Amino acid sequence: MRPILCFGEALIDFLARPGETVDAPRAFLQFAGGAPANVAVSVARLGGNAQFIGMLGRDMFGDFLVDSLRDAGVGIDGIVRTEEAKTALAFVALDEAGERSFSFHRPPAADLLFRDEHFIPAMFEHAAALHACSNSLTEPAIAGATYAGLRRARAAGALASVDLNLRQVLWAADVDPTPWLWRLLDEAVLVKLARNELDYLAAPLGSEDAVFERLFAAQARLVLVTDGAADMQWRTRDAHGTVPGFRVRAIDTTAAGDAFVGGLLFTLAQHGVDATSFDAFIADEVAIRDAMRFAAACGALAVTRHGAFAAMPDFADVQRLLQDEDIHGPA
Repeated sequence: MRPILCFGEALIDFLARPGETVDAPRAFLQFAGGAPANVAVSVARLGGNAQFIGMLGRDMFGDFLVDSLRDAGVGIDGIVRTEEAKTALAFVALDEAGERSFSFHRPPAADLLFRDEHFIPAMFEHAAALHACSNSLTEPAIAGATYAGLRRARAAGALASVDLNLRQVLWAADVDPTPWLWRLLDEAVLVKLARNELDYLAAPLGSEDAVFERLFAAQARLVLVTDGAADMQWRTRDAHGTVPGFRVRAIDTTAAGDAFVGGLLFTLAQHGVDATSFDAFIADEVAIRDAMRFAAACGALAVTRHGAFAAMPDFADVQRLLQDEDIHGPA
C-alpha cells in the first residue's frame, strides 16, 4: 500500500480527570494527539502505511510523541526537531456527553516553525495522499508551508486531502480566519467538513450551496460532511447523497473526526486510489458509500475510548462493528 502523508501538528492532550474525592484536585492525564498525527495513527492502526510530517520540540513531550508515533507504526522520517520552541500542549475537559472544551498552550510551539524547505521531496514521489488541516494556518509562515505541501502532493500525483478541523481558539482575536481557510480548501481535492464548519463557511456566503459551488470551482472533487451520529452527506460535482452513521455511547469525542478521515484515506489507499484515479472512484456511488461507512465505523469506535492515539481502532474492530450492524441493524 502506498504511503499516506499526514502533515501538521502533533501535541500533548492533557485530559482532565476528576479527583478521587470531592476535595481532591483535578488531575490531567497525558495522551499523544494532534489532528494530522491522529489521522496517521488511525491509518497505521488499520494496517496502512502512514508517515507523519511536522516539527516537534527537543523536549520530553516531543520525545513522547516520537515514541508514540513509532510505537503505533507510523513512519517518522518526516519529523524535524527544534530547540527554538517547545512542543504544543492542549488541556481537554469533557462534559457528560463526551464533548470537548480546549485550552491550547500555543503559540509559541514547535509545530508552527515547520517551513517548505523542511519537506523531503522524495516522500511525495510514491505517496497516495497528503492530508492537512487548518491548525497549521494560524501564522503566515506555517500557513505557507501547508499550502506548499498540498501543491507538492498534487504535482506528484498524490491526493490532496483537507479536514478543516476549525479551532477558533487557536486564532488571534483580531484575525478573521476565513480567507486563510478558503485558501486551504482551494488546494484540496478531497474535503471533509463537520456540520458546524459548513454552517460557518455558509454564513457569509448565504447558503450551503454557495459553499459547495465555491469548493467545486477550485480543486475539490469530493466533499464530505459529518454530523456526529446523524447522517453524513457527500457531494461531487455531478451527484450527492447521504450515508447513515453509527449510534454508540460516546465517552470522549476528541479524535472522532480524525479516526473518520484515517479510515477513509486507508480505504482509498487500500484500493489503489490516488489523484489520477480519484475521478473514477467518485463516479461509483456504491464505492463512496462503502468508504464512508468504513470511515464512520472508525469514528464511532474512537468515541467509545479515551484519548486520541489510544482511541484508534484496528481493522478487526471495524469489521466487527460493520458485520454486527449487517446482522442486527442500526442501534
